Amino acid sequence: MVILDTHIWIWLMNGDERIKKAGFVPVIQRAVKKSTIKIASISLWEVAMLAARGKISLAEGARDWIIKALSAPGITVCPLTPEIAVDSTSLPGKFHGDPADRMIVASTRVLNATLLTLDQQILEYAAYGHVKVLRPKKPGQ
Repeated sequence: MVILDTHIWIWLMNGDERIKKAGFVPVIQRAVKKSTIKIASISLWEVAMLAARGKISLAEGARDWIIKALSAPGITVCPLTPEIAVDSTSLPGKFHGDPADRMIVASTRVLNATLLTLDQQILEYAAYGHVKVLRPKKPGQ
């Protein structure tokens, strides 16, 4: 099972080439076939908030974009459970305070999934073994 960080989900749905450059396409394709791609519920809020603040541009309104993006094959929403909510407040080691990132990391941990992200802070956190991530391909690999 893989969880897509919010930016990876946006890029995937918008056909952004950074997904391919990171080497995530084969993993995503396998997960689609098995219907094991999850989106943390906080990512829905994050997309809407980023669009409302003008930080991202979507081809349609946030509500329509989210509905369409969630209808893509193999993708389901990981609900916010009490376990995820509590885990997000007590992540091991040192992790920054962004609530969306904390919920995404906690969702990944609770579901024993692998997170697809290019977020440098999360990748550094994962180096300590606190969350499983798929490391992006380095240029030239």
